[in-house]
Amino acid sequence: MENRSRTWHGVMVATALPLREDLSVDVDGYAEHCRWLVANGCDGIVANGSLGEYQTLTPQERTTVIETAVAAVGGPNVMAGVGAYGASESRRWAEQAGEAGCGSVLLLPPNAYRADERAVIAHYREVAKAGLPIVAYNNPFDTKVDLTPALLARLHEEGLIVAVKEFSGDVRRAYELAELAPELDLLIGSDDVLLELAVAGAVGWIAGYPNALPASSVALYRAALARDLDTALPLYKTLHPLLRWDSKTEFVQAIKLSMDLAGRHGGPCRQPRQPLTAEQDAVVRAATEKALAEGLR
Repeated sequence: MENRSRTWHGVMVATALPLREDLSVDVDGYAEHCRWLVANGCDGIVANGSLGEYQTLTPQERTTVIETAVAAVGGPNVMAGVGAYGASESRRWAEQAGEAGCGSVLLLPPNAYRADERAVIAHYREVAKAGLPIVAYNNPFDTKVDLTPALLARLHEEGLIVAVKEFSGDVRRAYELAELAPELDLLIGSDDVLLELAVAGAVGWIAGYPNALPASSVALYRAALARDLDTALPLYKTLHPLLRWDSKTEFVQAIKLSMDLAGRHGGPCRQPRQPLTAEQDAVVRAATEKALAEGLR
């Protein structure tokens, strides 16, 4: 079961970053968005993740995002994304997160090339020197590096990671992880397998769609964690046409569009992301409007 003394547990929203039409960061809007998410039941936020377009931010912007999040909701409630091309750069971002007061960091494996197991372990060892709890992020689709259950168990045994954001979509891994590393916390990493991973023993959700529909998303998560399928399953089916966008290439654009439709400001994305096609826009728009019409918020 989740334990909020472990600050990476619960619903941790991977925050979208509101941008103005000139593509500058709306810092005040971001602070308000972080506060709104927590006021609507979310336990904390993940700042400077891929949903926050961290790859397109300047170092100053990236620092400002973390400091803004901490000021808005409190350091222990902030998990800082520290992904970077090199381990030394990721370590510097982890140290900055520590100085800002963050409770944990989210760390991708090396992704500038297809790193082998030795490189992955060395990468996590380097960033662990910053001293903050590390949540590993397994996204083999984008990084081309698969943090298998056996490799995650090795990282955990060495004391390098406390949890994993599991984005592979392979629910079977939850059970293998529980066998190989029973003390390693499993966090739901993709919205469209939330119910399956919650039932399999996840203790947290690094979530995308709560950016637009936090209250309903939290209700779904709590019901799933409680194994209350009478509540969770109908809600899951209603939300799934949206949740599945979290696993698509255009997830940032889709979630920002849903935010705009729900009365939040998502705004545009920075390049290289392009606007949704007319067909994609129509699908996201219809699913969002249907959810809103059914009273989901």
